[in-house]
Amino acid sequence: MSAPAAAGAGRTGARPPWKVAVLGGAASYIDAATIIAAGTAFVLYQDALGLDAWDIGALSAILTLGLAVGALVGGRLGDRFGRKRVFSVDLLVLVAGLLLLTLAPGVGVLYAGAAVTGLALGADIPVSLALIAEESPPEQRSRLVAFSQVMWIGGIVGSQLVGFAVSGLGELGGRILFAQVAVITLVVWVLRRTLPESSAWTRVSSAAATRTTTRRPGLRALAAHSVPLAAVTLFYTLNNLSANTLGQLGTYLFVNVADVSPRAATGAGLVGTVVGLAANLLFMRISGRPSRMTGFVVGSLLLAGGFVVPVVLGVTFATVFTAALLAAFGGGLAGESIFKVWSQELFPTAVRATGQGVAIFVTRALTAAFALVTPALAEASPRGLFAVLVALNLGAGLVGLLWVARQPRAVDAEDARGPEAVAT
Repeated sequence: MSAPAAAGAGRTGARPPWKVAVLGGAASYIDAATIIAAGTAFVLYQDALGLDAWDIGALSAILTLGLAVGALVGGRLGDRFGRKRVFSVDLLVLVAGLLLLTLAPGVGVLYAGAAVTGLALGADIPVSLALIAEESPPEQRSRLVAFSQVMWIGGIVGSQLVGFAVSGLGELGGRILFAQVAVITLVVWVLRRTLPESSAWTRVSSAAATRTTTRRPGLRALAAHSVPLAAVTLFYTLNNLSANTLGQLGTYLFVNVADVSPRAATGAGLVGTVVGLAANLLFMRISGRPSRMTGFVVGSLLLAGGFVVPVVLGVTFATVFTAALLAAFGGGLAGESIFKVWSQELFPTAVRATGQGVAIFVTRALTAAFALVTPALAEASPRGLFAVLVALNLGAGLVGLLWVARQPRAVDAEDARGPEAVAT
């Protein structure tokens, strides 16, 4: 048996990679479903629980910052103690947080629920993505990791449909929104218990146990990969600052800046979701091929070019809608999906979840800060805001093309020599 074959045999065995991809990718579904549910539920809670605009903004910020901290802590714990051990605990904590949001009798419990939910959500994402990568055959790895982004879009659609159905129920509708995510999370927890521990992580952990050094090999490996860590974090931050602006504040921009009805804004969002789904399905097809970088360049140009439209022609429904559609398609080729793939390829098993956790922590924290000033910037200079988005996407495209894509792929060495050989 050749060296690459030997390395791959210890990785996947007879384990069904699509089962791992679906149950691991469920983290992305739950992430999106929770964020969308919160955006609607907090509004439905306003009268019954006495929430004001400050409360809604603060609850959203706590959820986002909790996710950032959770990713940092959960990623490190996943590399130290194993993927399965971490996600077996964090999903139960997530259910507890969602139940606090569902049953909250007042504002104080809502704040506690938002914090617990964000921490648990963040902890699950880097661990579950690492498990997908480590239990996938090399030829399917990129496609199965990219599939998690399709599930993320599914989470958006799922919560949007539930939200549409319960929006007329007031406070009860908000509780139903959080409850449906809690039920899905509990089902995923039960199904994930049938998954084995990552075979790659098990091999790295066993090899580390035989060493006499008191230094942790995982931390040495992270230091050795500080350059790709900086590169992928910078790319993800620049890209996500733009994506989050449309994702969390898209309705605000349509209604308050482009001066259209909330109904029209919702319709535009649904069309954008469909376009984004199509783009991510296309990315899945090319994610393991050299042509993915061609797609990346095209996607980056679409992202930047779309935001040029309102800068040049003014901020209207037509120009913002055009920008949103181009961003949805471009983001599928040059956004979150390719970050997920890169973050599996650039880091070895020993620090794969830790590296992702650092990147997610930095990005989400900066995104939360940018979201605080975005409405004011949009009100002061709508064209100025879109000009900033153009610059962010051009920067992300250049960083991805000229820096991230040129970094050595740790996963290639693991495929050839085995994950334990690349642990230090």
